[in-house]
Amino acid sequence: MEKQGDFFDDYKNDDTALIVNKGVEQPPVVNPYLSRFLKKRPTQMSADQFVEGIFAGNTTILSQAITLIENSLPENRALAQTIIQRCQERSNQIKSMRIGITGVPGAGKSTFIEAFGGLLTSKGHKLAVLAIDPSSEKSKGSILGDKTRMETLCNDPKAFIRPSPSAGSLGGVARKTRETVILCEAAGYDVIFIETVGVGQSEIAVHSMSDFFLLLMLSGAGDDLQGIKRGIMEMSDLIAITKADGTNIDKASMARALYANALHLFPPTESGWVPTALTSSAVNKTGLTEILDKIYEYFELVQGNGYYQRKRREQSRFWMYESINESLKNSFYENPMVEKLLPEYEQAVLDGKFESFAAATELFEKFQENKTF
Repeated sequence: MEKQGDFFDDYKNDDTALIVNKGVEQPPVVNPYLSRFLKKRPTQMSADQFVEGIFAGNTTILSQAITLIENSLPENRALAQTIIQRCQERSNQIKSMRIGITGVPGAGKSTFIEAFGGLLTSKGHKLAVLAIDPSSEKSKGSILGDKTRMETLCNDPKAFIRPSPSAGSLGGVARKTRETVILCEAAGYDVIFIETVGVGQSEIAVHSMSDFFLLLMLSGAGDDLQGIKRGIMEMSDLIAITKADGTNIDKASMARALYANALHLFPPTESGWVPTALTSSAVNKTGLTEILDKIYEYFELVQGNGYYQRKRREQSRFWMYESINESLKNSFYENPMVEKLLPEYEQAVLDGKFESFAAATELFEKFQENKTF
């Protein structure tokens, strides 16, 4: 075979005008400098690194820790549980104010939180906002766009905003919200807002992890007293009629009087607190100071009569049982035998060969026979 060099030499002739130049050497398929632009995958931090970062108030590490505990992967649970347990000790030392905020759709929860949160940080508080975003029943995804509506609060160094998907949880609260509260308190945040998706009467979950329950209502949206039902009003420690500005001031005042009268019809609360209703405007910044004064008054009362500590202990008991239920559910679905048989039973139910309750009972009985502890 003729060498390439000889081929080109044949055309080096003074008798011809034809000149054939050698081609350019082909570059490698992979860019040799590609490694400079590729970021190395960060290694998983240890529990000590997570806890030290959280205690130091590092919001990046705090966010990573929250993501870790929200993660449903079994291999992450041991690390997440260790972080939670160590943060619990620091959390117990902080007399924080956990405030659950809910309301009818369109009541302006995010706008209220931004204005009210700015008032709190201006008074020296460190605020964590846990905004629960509804998840789609079809795609299971969430927009998580609450930060875009709290632009000013996002840039406040004393505020931390964390949107989380509800992921189908009853009450509009993410399953891991309580653990997130503990982490935020360990990071030094003394006021925690838990904003729900505003689902109406299913607010038991947020009430079971908050000290103060704030209900935001609109005026002029139909029959004010039928706008929300008795169950959620009984849990409310304060009702705030939002958007009390412009031509809506008179309607808001009338709605406030109606709700205030309705609250007096309910039985006395265990805390000794008498709920009431106020008006506010996040746009004009009116009524916010009055709401904050009421919250201060409430915490002074409950911390003085012992209800604050008693309610926290009752909440801990409630979440102990919730943790047991979640652990039992995980142990069932992660059982190898169940993972193998579940698709078969599911298909049998879809084909009409098996009744759903009978299928569930039989599968659970097999799980009990083969479970290991």
